[in-house]
Amino acid sequence: MEPFYPLKTYVCNECFLVQLDEFVAPDNIFSEYAYFSSYSDSWVAHAKSYTELVTGRFALNSTSKVVEIASNDGYLLQHFVDKGIPCLGIEPAANVAAEAVAKGIPSIVRFFGVETAREVAKQRGKADLLLGNNVLAHVPDLNDFVAGMKILLAPSGAITMEFPHLFRLMQENQFDTIYHEHFSYFSFMTVEKVFAAHGIKLFDVEELTTHGGSLRIYGCHIEDDAKPVSEKLKDLRAREFAAGFGQLNTYTGFTEQVKETKRNLLEFLIRTKRSGKSIVGYGAPGKGNTLLNYCGIRQDFLDYTVDRNPYKKGKFTPGTHIPIYDPEKIRETKPDYLLLLPWNLKDEIMQQMAYIREWGGQFVVPIPSVTVYS
Repeated sequence: MEPFYPLKTYVCNECFLVQLDEFVAPDNIFSEYAYFSSYSDSWVAHAKSYTELVTGRFALNSTSKVVEIASNDGYLLQHFVDKGIPCLGIEPAANVAAEAVAKGIPSIVRFFGVETAREVAKQRGKADLLLGNNVLAHVPDLNDFVAGMKILLAPSGAITMEFPHLFRLMQENQFDTIYHEHFSYFSFMTVEKVFAAHGIKLFDVEELTTHGGSLRIYGCHIEDDAKPVSEKLKDLRAREFAAGFGQLNTYTGFTEQVKETKRNLLEFLIRTKRSGKSIVGYGAPGKGNTLLNYCGIRQDFLDYTVDRNPYKKGKFTPGTHIPIYDPEKIRETKPDYLLLLPWNLKDEIMQQMAYIREWGGQFVVPIPSVTVYS
C-alpha cells in the first residue's frame, strides 16, 4: 500500500519555532535522495556568487578550510575547488555524494551532528568557513546539529546558513514549502535563539530572493569579539517583532490564507478544463507534491509533468500519480498552459521554455496567487 503521512504544522509557544512531527525517519528520506542541485542553472549561479562573496569577506585562501554540510552533488564546493581552497563535503545521501566525488570534491557520507563534528574536527581539523544551504530545515534533531557546528568551527571561523524565511512563507502563502523533508521553519527571531543556546552568536544577515525569500545568517563563536552585530540584523529582528512573530495569533491566522490559495487555484483549473484547454506541469519538486495532494490535483487536471532530472523521469508524483516525462514531451503535445510547480525558479523556467509561446502557450504560477504569464 502506498504510504500517506499527516502534514500538520505546530508552533512552540515559547520560542515560536514552527515544526512538524517526525512521521518519516530521516534515513528513509535522505539516504537515497532524488534532488540534485546542479540541475538548476540559477542555483549553481547563486552558489558561485556566494563563493566569490565569502572568499573576499573572510580572506579565504589555500591555507583555509571550507566545510559544507549537506553538500549534495558538489554544486557549490566545485567553485572553491576551482579557487584552490581546500574543502570537504558532508552529505548523507550516497548516490548524490558520488556525483560530488566525481567532480573532485572530497566528501564523506554521514548525517551531521555532534558525533560527526567531533570525528571530522579530530581527523581533518576545524573549519574556517562552515556552511549549509537549505539544510537547517531538514534537520530532525536541531539541537544536536547546531551543537555539532559549535564543535567543528575554528576559533575565529564563520558559519553561514541559508534557509527559507518563515516571514516570507507566511506573507506570500508559500504553504507548499511545508513538506516532510522540512522539519522546521524559521523566523530570524527563533533561529537566533537556537544558535545562542549553543554558544553561537549571529552577527549578520542577508535577505535573499531564493526559494521565494530566504535568509542567509552569519554566525561565530560567542567569544569572538572581532565580528560586531550588524545594523541589518537589528533591523530584521525589530521588523519581525513588529509583524507579530512573537505572538501565537500571527501563526494561527495563516490557516485561512492557505485555504483561499487552494480555492483560487482549483477555480482556475476547473474553468480552464471546462473550456477545453490542456494543462501540464513543469517540475516534480517536493513543494509540488504538497500543492498537488492538498488541492487534490491529479490527471483530471494535469495531463503530465516534466523534469530535467533523469532520476525522476519515468516515475510518478507521490499520491497523485501524475506521470513525469522529459521536458521534450511539451514540444510533442503543445499544451495550452504550463503550471510551474517549482515556482521559485519561474524566471529560469520561463526562459528555458519560452518556445511554448510559438503555439500560444502560457505559464501559470500558483504561488502566492494564481498568475498567468503570456
